[in-house]
Amino acid sequence: MNIDLLKRNIDSVHQKIEEAAKRSGRNPEEIKLIAVTKNVNPELINLAFDFGLKDFGENRVQELVKKINLVYSEVNFHMIGHLQTNKVKYLVNKVKSIHSIDSLKLAKEINKRFGEANKTIDAFIQIHTAREETKFGLNPVELEQFLIEAQNLKNINFIGLMTIGTLTDDEKEIRRCFSTLKKLRDDYSHFKSENIDLRELSMGMTSDFEIAIEEGSTIVRIGTAIFGERKN
Repeated sequence: MNIDLLKRNIDSVHQKIEEAAKRSGRNPEEIKLIAVTKNVNPELINLAFDFGLKDFGENRVQELVKKINLVYSEVNFHMIGHLQTNKVKYLVNKVKSIHSIDSLKLAKEINKRFGEANKTIDAFIQIHTAREETKFGLNPVELEQFLIEAQNLKNINFIGLMTIGTLTDDEKEIRRCFSTLKKLRDDYSHFKSENIDLRELSMGMTSDFEIAIEEGSTIVRIGTAIFGERKN
């Protein structure tokens, strides 16, 4: 990817975020952009940083670990992909947040590993809102019990909910996924403790981030619209 195209892509995404926010009567400053860097080389990440991006999302622990010492130290990495318990230990001191806690077992392992390092980590509870069975996440009806038990996990700050919308051209179905998450967040906004304050909504990717913003997203995770198509 050439430098000019990367700059144009970043500017275009910022503009679309601003327009979507204004359409829904929101302040664009409320919305954080995480640039998804799956299969993006460190040089390109540094270039994107030079163009003003600060937050980058990785789907795979192994890829994140390989890149971490090859990018600027000021780069903020976030773990946004499905996370296996045996990989958690590699994330300590490397990420600003984890977006994909989809089970109590995983949450307990994160709490254990970060606790051993005397660290805390911001995290999102992943909720399954899509029609596709292949998506990860808690069933919405499981959230209350999860929160009750999560109060004991003092090395995790649960700051919001995350979802992945159904992959479809049906805008109504996409909106349903995102409005479901927002309603769930609103329904449990009263559930506050020392380590739980569900104020953020991580939802929206390249194909649907404008809809997500209109439905209340505070964090969008965008890769293809910035870095172009990449191999899986």
